[in-house]
Amino acid sequence: MGNFGKWIGGGLGWAFMGPIGGLIGFALGSMMDGGDSSRQMNRSSNLGETRRGDFMSSLIVLVAAVMKADGKILKSELDYVKTNFHQSFGAEAAKEATLILKDLLKQNIPVEEVSRQVARHMDYSSRLQLLHFLFGISKADGHVSDDELKLIERISYYLGINSSDFNSVKGTFHDNLDSAYTILEIDKNATDDEIKKAYRKMAVKYHPDKVAYLGDDIKKKATEKFKKLNSAYERIKKARGIS
Repeated sequence: MGNFGKWIGGGLGWAFMGPIGGLIGFALGSMMDGGDSSRQMNRSSNLGETRRGDFMSSLIVLVAAVMKADGKILKSELDYVKTNFHQSFGAEAAKEATLILKDLLKQNIPVEEVSRQVARHMDYSSRLQLLHFLFGISKADGHVSDDELKLIERISYYLGINSSDFNSVKGTFHDNLDSAYTILEIDKNATDDEIKKAYRKMAVKYHPDKVAYLGDDIKKKATEKFKKLNSAYERIKKARGIS
């Protein structure tokens, strides 16, 4: 199967340890016919720093959990994941990640333990990016099931995401005026000045440069959320006649 160097990317730090490392290691070991998967992973000596491999490991484990939430794995979900892996990580890494995902889908994933491990080590902006991806998976078939939504809410809670930010990310997958206010985390009765201030605050929070350290491809994906933030602001300005 190779050494999965493309998928690991910048190496593994803290994700090599704990429940995430156990799940990924088991998946790699299974695909390598019982080989010592720990030798195949590029481990970082700095376990306190989030590296590209840590982000990707966290993402793929949580993706598997959401896909399993409603008890069925849909082709539309798998196609969405493959496409986004390809866009985010490149063709070779996406192929490797998809193989690992298929093995993870057979495993029991301790969602709370995994999410809390991520919360302890990953910065807030990167956790928001993880959440955005998970909502995208749940919407891949055009419908978010109750089981999927409940699981994503649980993951968000364990990740330490506050409720306003959770609703903001959730709102980006809807296209109406109400969701525009939710995305900006502001009430519909807010003044025009309050809306402008809210937009500036959110623009700082969700700026793609916040996750630039994870690589240009992940930064590019983060730009999608930023564009939806701008679209929400433009929708509100048009509705209110704000220049």
